[in-house]
Amino acid sequence: MKPLLATLALTTALVLPGLALARPVTLTTTLNNYGGDGAYLALYVTDAQGAYAGSLWMAGAKSKYYDHLSGWYRATGGDTAQVAGITGASVGAGRTLEITLDLADALFDAGYVLHIDAAVEDMRDSPGEIAVPITSTGGSAAGTRYIASFSYR
Repeated sequence: MKPLLATLALTTALVLPGLALARPVTLTTTLNNYGGDGAYLALYVTDAQGAYAGSLWMAGAKSKYYDHLSGWYRATGGDTAQVAGITGASVGAGRTLEITLDLADALFDAGYVLHIDAAVEDMRDSPGEIAVPITSTGGSAAGTRYIASFSYR
């Protein structure tokens, strides 16, 4: 029970520290047609010093593959409690993952960076596929291997 409460506390601190101090943000990730199985994606945040601040979403439910998301895995020590309750299915080639979350106002324009690591079975892993600063104006970036485009608003 304690790991669940710790995860809930961390997720709540990152995503919903107070409804009056949060804003809805839509994260849209479109994958390339890379010709393989569904991609596992880890969406997580680091602070201005590069220290892990929390996980936002994990696309892919089988934790035995999480070590292939090496940036996220290194930051969390592979702690699956970091994504308890915030996981979904892997994302197929050419498909789009769109999620809307309430992010704490304190994350915007304060040096925080949103990262996405990607991995596909029987293909090369892609840690650091996306890294964009979290700003009040939103942002976008092209990926380096599996992600065609990413944006948030």
